Amino acid sequence: QVQLVESGGGLVQAGGSLRLSCAASGRTYGRYAMGWFRQAPGKEREFVSAVSWSGSSIRYADSVKGRFTISRDNAKNTVYLQMSSLKPEDTAVYYCAADETLVLHTRSYEYDYWGQGTQVTVSS
Repeated sequence: QVQLVESGGGLVQAGGSLRLSCAASGRTYGRYAMGWFRQAPGKEREFVSAVSWSGSSIRYADSVKGRFTISRDNAKNTVYLQMSSLKPEDTAVYYCAADETLVLHTRSYEYDYWGQGTQVTVSS
């Protein structure tokens, strides 16, 4: 089992920045790809970004490309999501997820473990 805890969410004005963190514990010796998803009220959970265990492969949703940067520090068992130029439409609960695979998946059902989520609110 892997436990994931997100942090770093909050309220920010449009154009601002936030950095989300996701700390993993438990069975962390596996080679997990890590992903970020988000879910706005009344909408389905959507893919934001994912990074391979080595960090050499990264994917972004088109809606965040050029504004968000994913990274990971395996020594700290932590993955980050640096969010810049935030827009009101980025408002959502952000979840991190772990997937014991070498392939970067973008569909939520392909991820094995999930955090509890952190709220990001962008005001206009």
